[in-house]
Amino acid sequence: MTEDLTLGAREVPLGGLRGLTVHRTLPQKGFPTVGAWCFVDHFGPTSHSMAVLPHPHTGLQTVTWPIAGEIRHRDSLGSDVVLKPGELNLMTSGDGVSHSEFSVGDPDAPMHGIQLWVALPSDALEGPAGFEHHPDLPVASGDGWTAKVLLGELGGATSPATTYTPIVGAEVTLDHGTATLPLRPDFEHAILAVDGPVVVDGVEVAHRELRYLAPGRAAVGLQVPRATTVLVIGGEPFDEELVMWWNFIGRSHDDIVLARDDWQAAAERFGRVDGHDGQVIPAPPLPEVRLTPRRRSVT
Repeated sequence: MTEDLTLGAREVPLGGLRGLTVHRTLPQKGFPTVGAWCFVDHFGPTSHSMAVLPHPHTGLQTVTWPIAGEIRHRDSLGSDVVLKPGELNLMTSGDGVSHSEFSVGDPDAPMHGIQLWVALPSDALEGPAGFEHHPDLPVASGDGWTAKVLLGELGGATSPATTYTPIVGAEVTLDHGTATLPLRPDFEHAILAVDGPVVVDGVEVAHRELRYLAPGRAAVGLQVPRATTVLVIGGEPFDEELVMWWNFIGRSHDDIVLARDDWQAAAERFGRVDGHDGQVIPAPPLPEVRLTPRRRSVT
């Protein structure tokens, strides 16, 4: 069984070498998922804008959570939404979807936020694509903490966002000092230090690091030197093997090859995102080796 551990962040350019720099803590080699969560990118605070042309997805849900700055989301389903801080965008790929994301609003306003993916289970892979915008989310609170629940349930508050596996995601604001946050013992969890260091059950976690917590605990103790925001994600351990490459999640190398070929051929499964004069992000070349499932080997 995997034990508690801390995962550091690596810098990745989003949208090309001159794109917005993000700090990625998931997936990592030997550690692909926390519950069904399979991707965590933390960006900002930064003055660099977001400019991501249409690109495809399969096998997942995208979760976009801005903390500062506004993002215009357009997709192949016809959605056109300006996402503001404190609001949630959730896009389900099904067999295929495409979308774009661009900063809008005050050009001098900083950008800060988190983008995440949730892997779809096998019985949802062939389902229809979908998009949800949730401007109002439920809030839970306890002694020293307040949480806005993005997905799933925490502290008695349940998000209206659609989920396909038992899962939780919440932005938690901690007061100065200590707090105890309730957890589901059957879930594994992880805590992202969003805007400063946090001590998680006695272990100091640096800014941008992700602290993984194995199943079996009903609560976690958090300590911060000042009011601080963390992101809590978790879920039942995801037992399906995932082949992840670029923006695609499948179950085999052949799934990924087909998705890439279809995107390059402008296949109907990915639709079209209006407003970009046909510009898209082309898929990179596939590696010269057969893609294999990502498995957890870090313990």
